[in-house]
Amino acid sequence: MNAFIKKIIFIFLSSALLISCSKSNNAPEVKKLDPLEIAITPEIQKQIKTEVVSNQDISETLMIPGRLEAQNLRLAKIGSPINGRVSDIYGGLGDVVKKGQVLARVNSIELTQNQLTLIKATQLIGLKTKAVERAKLLFDADVISKAEMQRIEAELEAVKADFRASKDQLEILGMSDKAIEKLESSGQVNSFGDVISRTNGTIITKMINLGQIVQPEDVLFSVADLSKLWGVAEIPEQQVAFVQKDQDVTIEVPALNKKIQGKIVYEGDIVNPETRTVMVRTEIDNSDLKLKPDMLISMFIQAKKVSKLAIPTSAVVRENDRNYIFVQNNPNTFRLREIELGHKDGQLINVLSGVSQGETIVSDGAFHLNSERKKKELE
Repeated sequence: MNAFIKKIIFIFLSSALLISCSKSNNAPEVKKLDPLEIAITPEIQKQIKTEVVSNQDISETLMIPGRLEAQNLRLAKIGSPINGRVSDIYGGLGDVVKKGQVLARVNSIELTQNQLTLIKATQLIGLKTKAVERAKLLFDADVISKAEMQRIEAELEAVKADFRASKDQLEILGMSDKAIEKLESSGQVNSFGDVISRTNGTIITKMINLGQIVQPEDVLFSVADLSKLWGVAEIPEQQVAFVQKDQDVTIEVPALNKKIQGKIVYEGDIVNPETRTVMVRTEIDNSDLKLKPDMLISMFIQAKKVSKLAIPTSAVVRENDRNYIFVQNNPNTFRLREIELGHKDGQLINVLSGVSQGETIVSDGAFHLNSERKKKELE
């Protein structure tokens, strides 16, 4: 009897378990939602655009650090034409000066000695001229020979040659024609020479002090016309092929938060062996004089266009310092996918990995679509 009851209970429990399993197998499965996917409703469809990923002509923008420089043809390095001691200084850093303006004054023994030589030559010319006049009278009276008269005339020519040499030397030492004429007529020596600006512009360097002994090879002032400057940058030799003369560039001046459009006016012919770079130069208008030499700049150069896999910048969704796009899974579903991006060219950006040519993506409205996805994820 006990064995029979146990058998009945075993059969009953087995049947119940089979029925339970059968019910469990027949129950509908609940599909787990993918948080990165979103179904497109007719309302969302109106707010997005799609396109097929393909290769497009895109150029790389080279960003090269550089600096501003005064133009060589607009820059004058000014020194003293004579040896001497600085007695007065009239020009300072930042002063706007005119061509011919006196910047400093130098007391010079050398200038004094050359002026005395000129005065002496002037006096000798007067004496020798009178000697020639007397010799002609004596020659006409048959008192002296022709050879003697020619000797006296030769002495006059020699003195005149000394005078011309002295005058040329004073001009080299910075004396003007007017000052030399005054010296000839008055005979008064002026031991002070002027350091004069050779061009219109702004004093950008000053290396002179009162009492300083100066020589002609010393640079005392630099005067530059700053109405036009050069933007100079050094391009790595590997990128030189992307650059050419007359190419458009954008110059950014961080100090002034300013962007300037320009063209490359010069490309270097040699590679710097130490830095392995080639210099390029662009001309910049600075008529308002707000730009300063040696300011740091960034030069943005558009390289030649090549065919590369690219998508619109509006297709990119930025999250947690990563880049994503929505790629179509089926006609009504898009999935968020991480991608790696390269350089940007206008409204296009190069794709390095994460999507293949021929796939369909959301090209416009990706931000709105991602907002909708997040809402669905919270529901």
